Amino acid sequence: MFKKFSFEDISAQNQVKTSVQRKIRQSIAEEYPGLEPLMEDLLPKKSPLLVAKCQNHLNLVVVNNVPLFFNVRDGPYMPTLRLLHQYPDIMKKFQVDRGAIKFVLAGANIMCPGLTSPGGAMDDEVSEETPVAVMAEGKQHALAIGFTKLSAKDIRAVNKGIGVDNMHYLNDGLWKMERLE
Repeated sequence: MFKKFSFEDISAQNQVKTSVQRKIRQSIAEEYPGLEPLMEDLLPKKSPLLVAKCQNHLNLVVVNNVPLFFNVRDGPYMPTLRLLHQYPDIMKKFQVDRGAIKFVLAGANIMCPGLTSPGGAMDDEVSEETPVAVMAEGKQHALAIGFTKLSAKDIRAVNKGIGVDNMHYLNDGLWKMERLE
């Protein structure tokens, strides 16, 4: 999704009204209850909240020129990897085995066998169409953020095909865009 993402892909940046800010803050707080105490630091009420509209129905939530969250169409908000590295416990985690790391870093979707092999791990409570942090075997930080296509139980049962859509990964266009100027 963000493989060749750059400043040219942003078609408009709008400062949103306070009612829209409240909706964004509320949906992020509902989705990530671990962020509730940090919400005032991340999305302060006094500083302007921008929504950058991009191609492919993508929206970036920007505070102080730093992209913090993104969503596709009206889907759930997902944190950027930089934010996830600051607060690693806000999302459910899936872990891929060592063999899958180079493919995930190239933008490939996460296949079921990469999650069910001995090096992989999944949180069993994850249902389908849920944002998850994709961790790597033997590594401390997340290497990608994905959107599950199947529930964790279904991934174990089926064990073939795509289990998680790779939305944002290390060194993609969004990762390289530290600030919007």
